[in-house]
Amino acid sequence: MNTDILIVGGGPAGLSFARALAPSGLRITLLERQGTDTLSEPAYDGREIALTHRSIRSLRELGAWQRIGDEHKSPLRSARVLNGGSPLALTFDTGDRPEGELGVLVPNQQIRRALYASIEGQDDLTILSGVSVATARTGNAGAEVTLTDGTVLKSRLLVAADSRFSSLREQLGIGVEINRLGRAMLVCRVDHEREHDHVATESFDVPHTIAMLPLNGRTSSAVITLPQDEAERLAEASDEALSESITAMYRRRLGTMRVAGSRHVYPLATTFSRRFVVPGGALIGDAAVGMHPVTAHGFNLGLQSAVTLASEIRGALRRGEDWAGDAPLQSYEKTHRLASRPIYTATNMIVRLYSDHRPPAQLARHAAIRLGRRLPFLNGAVRSMLLQA
Repeated sequence: MNTDILIVGGGPAGLSFARALAPSGLRITLLERQGTDTLSEPAYDGREIALTHRSIRSLRELGAWQRIGDEHKSPLRSARVLNGGSPLALTFDTGDRPEGELGVLVPNQQIRRALYASIEGQDDLTILSGVSVATARTGNAGAEVTLTDGTVLKSRLLVAADSRFSSLREQLGIGVEINRLGRAMLVCRVDHEREHDHVATESFDVPHTIAMLPLNGRTSSAVITLPQDEAERLAEASDEALSESITAMYRRRLGTMRVAGSRHVYPLATTFSRRFVVPGGALIGDAAVGMHPVTAHGFNLGLQSAVTLASEIRGALRRGEDWAGDAPLQSYEKTHRLASRPIYTATNMIVRLYSDHRPPAQLARHAAIRLGRRLPFLNGAVRSMLLQA
């Protein structure tokens, strides 16, 4: 074997998985099609990640949390769901729990930079950048991968961490449930007149949805969901026109807004792989489950998958068992499916309800907010999901 574990994909899930296996004595190879410069100094991509307390603990254990400056960490004290111009709102906070906040918002760019810094110089880790997979096959004896430069690599375990549209997943013969939503997410930072008090909001309106994620100071990340062609047109508007549009979409709740950074458009699709493992192979991150961003669980679940698989492998090593065999892989499959399927299903139900702009659906949204306000146990269940995921 050239390596014990071959990880394909140098995003947060792949980096976290590599780091979570140190030190284990296993030879690990991380393959990333982008160059090393892009891995070490990723560009700002507009995405602000709402990290749960569990994810923060994991990042701290991986040595990444300490590498992110405090100026990039913005506390998330509560979240509110709004239905257009209705005065009713459904609010989620920490309640009587000891946590002082729901989580912390951190730019995706900063998390990626910190994770890469945490693996630099890691023993038994080789990084191959600027190349990608041409063909791959797995079986009980392990995996064999041919790269685009003709190099052939063999490993005991092949781990796909190459996005929700994973080409490696397809080569491994794993089916996937794909929901292309025909909508896109436009994200950009905005400065505003009023204080946000570190409260995140999600406002469902017609024909758009707009979220405001509170950053430090009087700044928020605006996340606008529109039909894809409309999102792309809006992204091309002047700063003045876009600022006016966002101010109007958000109904001046934070006063006048001004665009304060670059714009980024992401087409929306959700994916759920029918299997997370095959003999000699496993999926983590978005390659396993690609979430809709409305409930902010995508990154957290991806990180959880990497940590879970690494924990199963390390446990098998301690017990002297076959760490790449059926038992640890099946245990990972069961654990991550139980963690992800309920959240994935619930999120998709929310998306269907709140992206339907017909009058009956608007009434149903209003009724759902009223119901949630009157049922404390429902609010508590959602709070627990936000705090623990």
